Amino acid sequence: MMTETAKFLDVVQSPEHLRQLSPNDLPLLADEIRHKIISVLSKTGGHLSSNLGCVELSLAMHYVFNSPEDKFVFDVGHQCYTHKLITGRNDQRFCSIRKSEGLSGFSNPEESPHDLFYTGHAGNALSLALGLAETEKQQQTGNHVLCFIGDASLSCGLTMEALNNIPDNLENFIIILNDNKMSISENVGSTARILSKLLNHPTAGKLRDKLGKWLRKIPRCGCELEKRGRRVSISVKNLFCSAPFFEQFGLSYVGPVDGHNITKLVALLEAVKNQPFPVIIHAVTTKGKGLDDAQENPAAYHGVSPNFGKKKSHLQSEDCREVVVVTKKSESFPQIFGRTVCELATIHPSLSIVTPAMSLGSCLEDFKKTFPHNFYDVGIAEGHAVAFSGGMAKLKQGKVICSIYSTFLLRALDNLFHDVCMQKIPVIFAIDRAGLAFEDGRSHHGIYDLSFLRTMPDMIVAQPRNGNILRDLLFSAMDWNCPTAIRYPKVATETSDQIPVLRNPGSAEILHQGEDVLIIALGHTYKMALQLRAKLLEQGISPTVMDPIFVKPLDTHTLGILLMTHSKIVTIEEHALKGGLASEINDFLISFGFGKSQVLSFGVPDQFLNHDSADVMYKSIGMDVDTMFTKVMTTFGFRLRHSSPYVKYRITSAS
Repeated sequence: MMTETAKFLDVVQSPEHLRQLSPNDLPLLADEIRHKIISVLSKTGGHLSSNLGCVELSLAMHYVFNSPEDKFVFDVGHQCYTHKLITGRNDQRFCSIRKSEGLSGFSNPEESPHDLFYTGHAGNALSLALGLAETEKQQQTGNHVLCFIGDASLSCGLTMEALNNIPDNLENFIIILNDNKMSISENVGSTARILSKLLNHPTAGKLRDKLGKWLRKIPRCGCELEKRGRRVSISVKNLFCSAPFFEQFGLSYVGPVDGHNITKLVALLEAVKNQPFPVIIHAVTTKGKGLDDAQENPAAYHGVSPNFGKKKSHLQSEDCREVVVVTKKSESFPQIFGRTVCELATIHPSLSIVTPAMSLGSCLEDFKKTFPHNFYDVGIAEGHAVAFSGGMAKLKQGKVICSIYSTFLLRALDNLFHDVCMQKIPVIFAIDRAGLAFEDGRSHHGIYDLSFLRTMPDMIVAQPRNGNILRDLLFSAMDWNCPTAIRYPKVATETSDQIPVLRNPGSAEILHQGEDVLIIALGHTYKMALQLRAKLLEQGISPTVMDPIFVKPLDTHTLGILLMTHSKIVTIEEHALKGGLASEINDFLISFGFGKSQVLSFGVPDQFLNHDSADVMYKSIGMDVDTMFTKVMTTFGFRLRHSSPYVKYRITSAS
């Protein structure tokens, strides 16, 4: 049991304070850090199991190396909670992580010089770290670069590209491979199987050391022979190790090592600290370590929400805190998607689904279990997921659905253009997390996809306002013979057991008919439109509310008829204003002679948005209903029945 006198975390306000501790104190500090993370996340929510698994690795890195002079690059920013705690952020900000005025749930250069990059997605860290190392080498600083990657990132093409470019004489470059056999769900593919076979046989290591020392003693040519000897040692190691994967890339491989034995980790990092060649340390860790339920079910505890059912941690401490357990909430768009594709597969047995490591988040676990031969998880390889879907759908009699997050689709833009749309292959893209990510912040907002989806010739782009229409669109898309994008957010929505309605592309719906102003609201923002309509009705203003459903093709017939009687137009979308629905509407107005219409558009402005609560973020960008009401009244010159101060806004036109 820890006592009150063994409190180290509160005095570790910087890495310098950490290095003043004895190595024997570090396991106790690791225990305290786990308690801190569990306690805070039980109130705020956040990435739990991934952070519990890398506490010792993070501590060892900071204990041996000197950040920020030595550069740390985290492959997935949500694994940096320990890093934040020991780099001066163990204060009230951490207690409100991912909340208003609190810390980001990812690495963030605005918070600390110890965070070099905004890091949200896996796969890019090794390329970034190599760029840093090259600059440090040119400037002869002597600083180290440490790249902290997960085993799942090895399925990412960008990581493999970086591996291919590591010079075998690169000094002060260390890769920490955190191998927990997990992405969010279990890892997939050949790389995962290779890692499971890797062994660092002690006999091979000793032979290599002896060979190198002997060769270096040879006059004049000893150093060159030693370099060649390293290549020979790889062959020696082949006798003992079934898959010397990394040494084929010129890396000196060390491992597997226990990623939770901090004493050995510190000693190992000290030993490899000043080697004249790049080193990779293969550390095996347990995702969710320190919390029984998280260890048993790490995928469910990858990201937790606050204020749900509670369980006890098994950590031995008097201040053991209670933590959250995920419980079922009302049905969300992704849940309806997961249920619907199972229905479709019973009707269309040849239906296949491809996802880049997002089967759990996109609610595809039931499909995976029920239709295993039609399910393809390609790992963190978004470009491959899209191109693979195109290749499969080229000759397939049935449909292929590529289920992918909006923010991850950005990585596959070229494959979307070249391998699907240009080939006119009818892949259905189910674009999850379309909209603001709120607590996750700038790296995860799904607010840019419409800007390039709209530009793809012959592509259908749609967004349902509720679960029933999502089902309609999925059933309908089975008969569309062109690339299709159906985007939806992760929010609760309405649904029923009604029979799906087959819809034609480019068919909008008028939700309410009015006379004075036309409100065009995309997807789930229709609720904002209805609230805005109610406030306008109180002022004697009668709005028409239209749900376009399809951004492309736009329902030009319905819209044209409405514009005959409506010259004041409001658009609402949870997407960047540049390139989204507003741009599509303005293009239409100008092209079809309605350029004198007054247009007021609500959406995400041309700026990067950090994390915040939904209410605060909506208000900050002017998408709360009160702000929208004020702008509508002042922009269009409507008079209030009751006087109230309003800010004046410049009237804009489509042109």
